[in-house]
Amino acid sequence: MTVINVKLSPRELELLTILATDQLFRREFIDPRLPGNTSDPAEVTFGKKLVERLRLTLDRSRRMSPATRRNGATA
Repeated sequence: MTVINVKLSPRELELLTILATDQLFRREFIDPRLPGNTSDPAEVTFGKKLVERLRLTLDRSRRMSPATRRNGATA
């Protein structure tokens, strides 16, 4: 597997995660009801794992962000 590095701001990563979650919902619950749809459960599972990795990365970036620490308080 080829690894691709992409630099994203926390806001961009948050938006990407939201969009990916919405698309997964559609693939899992809406698309199977459409006539002629061929779903791939393995792809949905893979997508869920990817979204979880994105969320973990976003959470880590929020903890490391100096904006979350004000007046010496830790997050």
